[in-house]
Amino acid sequence: MNRATRIAALAALVVLLIVMPWIGVPIPPLFSEAMSAPGSLNLLALCFVFGALALSYDIIFGFAGLLSFGHALYFAAGVYVTAIALTHWHCTLLQAMGITIVVALILPLVIGAVCLRVRDIQFAMVTLAFAQAGSILVMQNPFGLTGGEEGLALGPSALPAALVGVANTRNIYWIALAFLVLTCAIGVWSVNSAAGRVWQAIRENERRVAVIGLNPYLYKLGAFVLSSFLASMAGVVYMVVEGSASPDVTTASFTLVLLVMVVLGGVGTLWGAVLGGIVYEYLDFRLVVLANASGLQSLPAFLRVPLSEPLFILGVLFIILVLFVPGGLAGAVRRLNPASLSSSGSH
Repeated sequence: MNRATRIAALAALVVLLIVMPWIGVPIPPLFSEAMSAPGSLNLLALCFVFGALALSYDIIFGFAGLLSFGHALYFAAGVYVTAIALTHWHCTLLQAMGITIVVALILPLVIGAVCLRVRDIQFAMVTLAFAQAGSILVMQNPFGLTGGEEGLALGPSALPAALVGVANTRNIYWIALAFLVLTCAIGVWSVNSAAGRVWQAIRENERRVAVIGLNPYLYKLGAFVLSSFLASMAGVVYMVVEGSASPDVTTASFTLVLLVMVVLGGVGTLWGAVLGGIVYEYLDFRLVVLANASGLQSLPAFLRVPLSEPLFILGVLFIILVLFVPGGLAGAVRRLNPASLSSSGSH
């Protein structure tokens, strides 16, 4: 498949996704409801958000070679800063986004400047410490801003009328789709830029990069800030889709989920990371429905108990994929058709 064919196929896919809210038929077995149904559109919107979020993590992990355990902090910052600005400071959505953009640039710049003074496992542990501090801060509900364990729910007047109510789910869907497309464009541009090539060189051999006269620290900081900024913007869109801020997105285990998404899709392949995020979020939602299915109760206990735990099923699928499909979903597609999807942003 040549480059022109790939671009045409990608454009056709985007057009199909744009018109999805007008498709009034289900796509069994993936969607039992019509694609135009609010439930289907909401699930797809969440899948798009997590696809973009997984891509943001792949930039720092798959291309710069930095294993961060604190990526959830920046996603949570996008969620909570926007929610606080809307609910407590009574900002408009655009004003709240402006505040979040400033925070999303300054926060990773400061934290990254500290964390990148160390390397390898020390770097991972320091990022984890910052993430844990952020999670504790949210749970403590300082000045009554975060809502603690209960989180923050947006009131009906917090968002523009066009984004409120079941009838406007399609507008939220289009926002999530537009964000995914924009994030993919930024990701492809960044990893194929001069800085992106240096990130990949640092991933392979940081000392060699330093020897030729470049400063690895500054390049790693750039990758850290970019990936964290995209994660915060994903948090803004997630908050709009969900209509609330939950402390679940602040935990270190949430970052581990992102790591699973990237490995599931294929480390160092932007489109693979997007696919991994979408597939993981879809399965996470559908397996919860499966766990509550009435037919499951008739199975023997040794089958019923594990099958009623979505995380168990996801874990088994992940283990099978890692053992038998190296390179994740992207690797599987590439082996089926080596000439396809040898896109920029893979190694």
